[in-house]
This record gives sequence, structure tokens and C-alpha cells, in this order.
Amino acid sequence: MSRPDRTAALFAGVVPPDGEEPLAEAAGAALARAGYSLKHGGYNGLMEAAARGAARHGAPVTAVTLADRPDWGAFNSHVTTTVYAPTMGARLHAYLDGADLVVAMGGGVGTLHELTAALYYATTIRPLPVRLLGPTASRLSAFLRAEGWLTESPTRPLGFLRELPDAEALDADLKTLDAGRCEQ
Repeated sequence: MSRPDRTAALFAGVVPPDGEEPLAEAAGAALARAGYSLKHGGYNGLMEAAARGAARHGAPVTAVTLADRPDWGAFNSHVTTTVYAPTMGARLHAYLDGADLVVAMGGGVGTLHELTAALYYATTIRPLPVRLLGPTASRLSAFLRAEGWLTESPTRPLGFLRELPDAEALDADLKTLDAGRCEQ
């Protein structure tokens, strides 16, 4: 595989929702095949599964963490590069400023924090495709929409956001993104 020229930020949990680990691995593989390198927190759970899928196809995997982090344990064995950010804000920018795509899956409060930062970033800083992958992320999206936390308006269009139920939908979406990129 040639060196990826795009970057996907993956926001996903350490404690995988039931049955979503194979989906994370398939997502990492699909991203790598589509020419993306992977950035994530570097730890286990869904992050490790996605990294395993990406690494299997030769994609670099970057861990983005805090310089003065608590002892969150060792990075997973698929991490090839590490970025140590001085603050949480800098950590989020390390993910988002160079990202071509954000993929979010189920997780805990850290994943929710990263996802909400990506949603805000995509509506205020620059257009950035955000994909909610799998049943847990789709349920979160439905809740956010139903409760009015995620609403479209003339100043906050949501065309950047899509819910993808499975790896096949991600594959199809990556092809659409690639076709749009080739037209630019």
C-alpha cells in the first residue's frame, strides 16, 4: 500500500459496546484501504480493534494523548506514532485540524467529549465529514436529534454528518467521499 494521504480521526471507547469490536476492526481496515491513516487515543477496546484493522493494511496509526496524562496504561501494539498535547484543547486540535474525516463509535464520556468537539468544529471552524458508525452511535444521534441538542439551521447545516449502521455503509461512504475529492 502507498503512504496514506488522508487522515481519519477515530473516536471510540475503551470499553466496547456489545458486538461492536468486529465493526471497529472492519472500519480500520476500510479506512486504510481507502487511503487514510488513523488517529485515535491509542488505547484498547474499539481503538485497538480499529488500529488492528488499519495496521493489517499498512496504515500508520497515531495515538493522540495528553503530555501530562494520568496513567491510562500502555498504548496498543499497533500505534506507530504518538502526539503528546499539552492541554485537552490542544489534543482536540491535534485530532481535528489535520483530519479529513471523523468516525465516531460507541464509548464513554471521553468519546462523547471528542464527538461534540468534532460536531462543533465541523459547523464553525471548517467543513469536516463526521460519520457516526454502528448501533450505539446511531442511538446517540437519534437521542441528540430528538432532544434538540443536534438541530439543523441556516447557520448550522448538518450536511457533514451521517449515520452509518455498518462496515458496508462505511465502505460505500468512503467511495462517495473519494469521488467528491477527485472532482475538486
